[in-house]
Amino acid sequence: MRLRTLSYWIHTTCLLALLAAVTSCANMGSPQGGLYDEEPPRIVYASPAEKAVNVNTNKISIFFNEYVKIENATEKVIVSPPQLEMPEIKDQGKKVVVELQDTLKPGLTYTIDFSDAIVDFTEGNPLGNYTYSFSTGDRIDTLEVSGNVLDAMNLEPVKGILVGLYDDLSDTAFTTKPMLRVARTDSRGHFVIRGIAPGQYRAYALQDLDGDYKFTQQGEMIAFNHDVFTPASGMAMRQDTTWIDSLHIETVKLVPYTRFTPDDLVLLAFKEVQTDRHLIKTDRTDPEKINLYFSYGHEDEPIIRGLDFDDKDAFVVEMNEKKDSITYWITDTALIHRDSLTAELQYMETDTTGVLVNKTDTICFTPKFSYEKRLKLEKEEYDKWLKGQKKLAKKGEPVDSIMPAKPLEPTYNRKSTLTPKDIYEITMPTPLMSLDTAAIHMYAKVDTSWYRSPFTFREKEKTMRTYEIIAEWREDGEYSLEIDSAAFIDIYGKASKPYKGGIKIGKLDEYSSLLITVNGAKADSVWVELLNASDNAVDRVMVEDGNAEFYYLKPGEYYLRAFEDKNGNGIWDTGLYSGDVQPERVYYYNKSVECKEKWDVTMTWDLNAVPVAKQKPAKITKQKADKEKTIKNRNKEYIAKYLTKKTKK
Repeated sequence: MRLRTLSYWIHTTCLLALLAAVTSCANMGSPQGGLYDEEPPRIVYASPAEKAVNVNTNKISIFFNEYVKIENATEKVIVSPPQLEMPEIKDQGKKVVVELQDTLKPGLTYTIDFSDAIVDFTEGNPLGNYTYSFSTGDRIDTLEVSGNVLDAMNLEPVKGILVGLYDDLSDTAFTTKPMLRVARTDSRGHFVIRGIAPGQYRAYALQDLDGDYKFTQQGEMIAFNHDVFTPASGMAMRQDTTWIDSLHIETVKLVPYTRFTPDDLVLLAFKEVQTDRHLIKTDRTDPEKINLYFSYGHEDEPIIRGLDFDDKDAFVVEMNEKKDSITYWITDTALIHRDSLTAELQYMETDTTGVLVNKTDTICFTPKFSYEKRLKLEKEEYDKWLKGQKKLAKKGEPVDSIMPAKPLEPTYNRKSTLTPKDIYEITMPTPLMSLDTAAIHMYAKVDTSWYRSPFTFREKEKTMRTYEIIAEWREDGEYSLEIDSAAFIDIYGKASKPYKGGIKIGKLDEYSSLLITVNGAKADSVWVELLNASDNAVDRVMVEDGNAEFYYLKPGEYYLRAFEDKNGNGIWDTGLYSGDVQPERVYYYNKSVECKEKWDVTMTWDLNAVPVAKQKPAKITKQKADKEKTIKNRNKEYIAKYLTKKTKK
């Protein structure tokens, strides 16, 4: 698109001529140093010449008509074929010098993609996206391929990841050979690989942590597929728009250009699950519990053998769902009071050959605060309580002679209003020794009277110390949850206080429903997630008979994400290169969905209707495109201010 029309240039030229005339008078005044430099740097020549052949020097010098500088060279400048030893890239006055440290390979086209790193020294005017090329053979390869890299889990553009080509189409090439030609994605996840020779290729993406241009570390983000493509070029037509100003179009015409294909490659990047198991850390932040954190879970629980204490029946053990985080609650008060506990810890760890072996460590567990410090804090708390009792006594009010023990303080559901499908939750701060379901009561208000209401109380699956109350809530109903004292008693003997809380159920006409017909899925099991403006799931359902249905939705703007649950475990799973497993496919509906009170929103979603690179709505895309470098155009603003000032005089 051309933003500067002939009329614009005529107008600007006249203003510049007028300014030149007025600034020639000594008393008129002018900006220090005259007009701003708004011209981008211009390449005068290069050595070797751009697109030179039969080059045998590792040093490239590019000369400009003014002083220049390079911004963020390590992030933006990339040499292809990839260099195992980092090239030296520096600005030297009116030239940019690149010294390749690797030995030049015969018969190859080399490209140095500067992106927008080159700007003029004084004003920062960008040269624009610039790629220099030369060949060590007798021809320049000019083919290009382009596309996008997206995070497979959420379709976010992946910025700064390496994208490379292989003409070796075997699956082992990615792990044994450096990439043949490379590029790096920009802030939009977009890449262009240039200087490609005719042939067949595969494309890969790699977050190259060790700089070897091949996949050698499990922690590296990667993308791969089995698509084989043949780069090509041909003439095509595109629209060229000329603008009168930022809002008005002057002309739209078709212009020919050279199109390089494929230009729509999409690589879905992921990190493999870290299956190597190592003990990351241990802590005893609170004196009553010991925490172990592993890089990966294991079915076998670690064994703690006390070296300076009796470990028999000393712990209540909690393990999270992934079995990579384990908490040992210390049940013996005498052990809790001790400032250190030394133990032998036995656990399974991955050795240097990748095999799980039994490992033994000796660890001293020390709490954040010493016992002396804890006694001091308890005394301060007691003194504060005693002071309060004395104040009550002076007022003639009843007082306690013994400070009451601290109660167990469960966390009750904090929602002010529930929907008819919601589940009420109660979370305990510590493991329970006992709970009395007979001490839990639910009452429903009918007219002006309260009646017992049936409910189910159960432990929540895959969640530690959380319990659920499931009831058949009535629309616009009022309920009262009443729990007797000591209904919950933890392993330290703390008992819960009596609790009474009201529960309000919303009216049906306060909600909306969303009914979706889902087409295009390639797996038997598909989940659809309802997202908020932060791209977080607020609800999800499994597609049944081609339909996904959401009920009791609060009015508002929502977004949709779906994933193909190929293994039927109900969660999104990443990929595995060694097993030739792709991450489970994710889709986004490319628009927001507006839900209103009393409305049933019915829609059809074809998962493949929009190309995957264009599916995620911009409003919930967190990786925003960097602001494009442009000429600042400050002279026009200065001239307007200058003429206004002279007019006032």
